[in-house]
Amino acid sequence: MLLDSINQANDIKNIDPKDYDALAAEIREFLINKISVNGGHLGSNLGAVELTMALHLSLDFPKDKIVWDVGHQSYTHKLLTGRKDGFESLRKFGGMSGFPKRKESDCDCFDTGHSSTSISAGLGLVKARDIRGEDSTVVAVIGDGSLTGGMAYEALNNASRMDTNFIIILNDNNMSISENVGGVSKYLNNIRTRENYQNLKDSIYYPLLEKKYGQPIIDFVRKTKNSIKQLVVPGMFFEDMGIKYLGPVDGHDVKGLMTVIKEAKRCDTSVLVHVITEKGRGYEPAMRHPARFHGAEPFDIETGLPKRKKEKANYTDVFSTVMIKLGARNDKVVAITAAMPDGTGLKRFHNIYPDRFFDVGIAEQHAVTFAAGLAAGGLRPIVAIYSSFLQRAYDQIVHDVCIQNLPVVFAIDRAGLVGSDGETHQGIFDLSYLSSIPNMHIMAPKNKWELSDMMKFAVASGVPIAVRYPRGEAYDGLKDNRDEIVMGKSELIVKGDNAKVALFAIGSMVKIAVEVREILLEKGIDVTIVNARFAKPIDTDMIDELARDYDYIVSMEENVASGGLGEKVVTYVADQGLDVKVETVTVPDEYVEHGSVDQLRAEIGIDAESIAKRVSELYL
Repeated sequence: MLLDSINQANDIKNIDPKDYDALAAEIREFLINKISVNGGHLGSNLGAVELTMALHLSLDFPKDKIVWDVGHQSYTHKLLTGRKDGFESLRKFGGMSGFPKRKESDCDCFDTGHSSTSISAGLGLVKARDIRGEDSTVVAVIGDGSLTGGMAYEALNNASRMDTNFIIILNDNNMSISENVGGVSKYLNNIRTRENYQNLKDSIYYPLLEKKYGQPIIDFVRKTKNSIKQLVVPGMFFEDMGIKYLGPVDGHDVKGLMTVIKEAKRCDTSVLVHVITEKGRGYEPAMRHPARFHGAEPFDIETGLPKRKKEKANYTDVFSTVMIKLGARNDKVVAITAAMPDGTGLKRFHNIYPDRFFDVGIAEQHAVTFAAGLAAGGLRPIVAIYSSFLQRAYDQIVHDVCIQNLPVVFAIDRAGLVGSDGETHQGIFDLSYLSSIPNMHIMAPKNKWELSDMMKFAVASGVPIAVRYPRGEAYDGLKDNRDEIVMGKSELIVKGDNAKVALFAIGSMVKIAVEVREILLEKGIDVTIVNARFAKPIDTDMIDELARDYDYIVSMEENVASGGLGEKVVTYVADQGLDVKVETVTVPDEYVEHGSVDQLRAEIGIDAESIAKRVSELYL
């Protein structure tokens, strides 16, 4: 196999050019086989194989730098820098990350995981290079979906002033996670479909570059009529900004890509290379269902279907169902997502209420302020965004929603530990960053029925309010515990006999609290369980009651310690001088790497066994 000859960075340069297509096929086969077992980001990586090969053939690693926007398309880059064996443990606990990691390889120059950051980071690397007098090439690879994020335009504005080489590769596959939306997508689509310009490039421009006298001819053409591009390319958006534009280029032609990268390296300014690729290329199921194969679970290669059959509804499914009901009952309910209608469960709402659904693209800041405007206009907007992505809109939550006390509902999916995507995706900060904001209210459901009840309560509340829920199967226990939700009030789940300890748990940790009690009962120890329900405002009446009746309150949350529920309980008990000790069970104040959720809980001590051990020691 050709792949067997690539064991470290730059080994690809020893491959015979006639074997480039064969190597690309081997890489695709390797990725499909490995991801079908471990799961991972398949579609984006299959689409970027030839582009990555061309970059590695044109650059020198680790001297030269590539910043991969988001980073989920970096698997081929990892293969070509000697990390083939790491794919056996891809995204597993203690194994290779699914994203670029500086600590993993010198060829990973910048850690990524969120969208629209690569141009900014690349600019920083360029300026650092120039100040230090180095001569490396810096490339930022950004997708057309990421180009909908506002941060990318802030960076492009800055890049337009550069008088030094900086290469931006626009990997355009007409997709983010779901289908792209908005004006940027339409603009790029116009460029893609201008066959006259593409044919001109393929038949004249790039062949001339290979000729001895080709460059003088091209220079002459550029000076004529403000360059031939002005005649045939609509808008010239990038060039009008002051960024040189090359393309569009076939993203699956290695030699053609190498030619245009060579041209880009000659520029003494910022240059954008527009590359057209096909997401999921080489694997029919991924090409037919790109959203499903963005972040794929282990799957059967023959059919493309998940190996693990879905048995019970997950929290996203429950949210999806309740949104349909809310939309039917209240015509003021509208839904907003940031490029993830499938991932957040809003696709069904979109199908039934298309005029009340808004996909704003990868633009969380805009999503929140847009929702604030909708609320100010008399509607009841529900913003569905993953916990780790909502962090990007913190300022908008503060200034545009909460200062005005507008009735925006935040449906926060993937709250708590999410597992294999690692540090950039763990939703372990939302209780903290939302709790600091005046007028914000925060809830977390114990099970699937409470998620439904909380969403209905949130819409009716008329205040800024967040409902955070975890990834994965929805807990269907405690079905009979369904007390009416009252703002800031908790719920007694079970009162232990002769108990000294009360477990004060929120959200996903209520299920863990039930498991803790079961473990302790086998040891002859009973505890009381309270479903906190609200992280803000906390139920101080319940804390007063627990302080009178118990020796210990054990707060339990899947959030970092700083600023979380436990910290609030500790502060209240201290301020009121209550005669009770407080133990806090939290995620440590540190970044949590990738692995299964169960493994990570055990590792950081928030699983049932670890908590039961801590509680039993309180009885000694």
